Amino acid sequence: MFKILFLLMALSSVAFAQDDQQYSYDPENGSDINELCAACHGEFGEGGGDGEYPRLAGLPAKYLIKQMHAFRSGQRSSIAMGMYATERELPGNDLQDIANYLAEKDLMTKMPVVDEDMPALEKLHIAQRVFNVARFDGDFSLGEKIYSGQCARCHGTDSSGKGSTPGLIGQYTDYLRLQIQSFQKGERKNKRMEKYIMPLSKDEIEALLAYLSVGDD
Repeated sequence: MFKILFLLMALSSVAFAQDDQQYSYDPENGSDINELCAACHGEFGEGGGDGEYPRLAGLPAKYLIKQMHAFRSGQRSSIAMGMYATERELPGNDLQDIANYLAEKDLMTKMPVVDEDMPALEKLHIAQRVFNVARFDGDFSLGEKIYSGQCARCHGTDSSGKGSTPGLIGQYTDYLRLQIQSFQKGERKNKRMEKYIMPLSKDEIEALLAYLSVGDD
């Protein structure tokens, strides 16, 4: 019996490895799929609705794929995402393509210097790619202390992410607050996050959010 189980596990591992080897990123397909995502998350993955729809640009592809699977399984709850995260809407390669496409997006935080003679429409297109989180007032020094002690190890010392762990820099303050509350209420599951977030008071959370809000200045 154990030999059979071991053989099945080995065959599954080979199958996954073959799938990974066969996959080839198609940025054009990712761009096409993003036209659907853009209705809520923006043309450039900048999000919208003052944080109701989070920024996805620059988040690690592995993280995005993991979250889509969480929506599929019901581990994360969202009526809107539940409709689009299905295998039917985003089969294997499509899911990887949109995740890689969004991961490549790099949003400018400031309007670059442009030629005075540049056509107004071209300037507008550049301006649409500029995204900077509004400064949130709070105890920045306390927030920095909390971040350094609770968050930096996984999310990076500059809050830009680390490996497949998402960056927090440039993310909407209201969205981050909602996710913290979801972890504290047990609505969103992650044992590591719960370990660090559960002890935080409301004032400490607000201080942390204040600190994160200036990371992309």
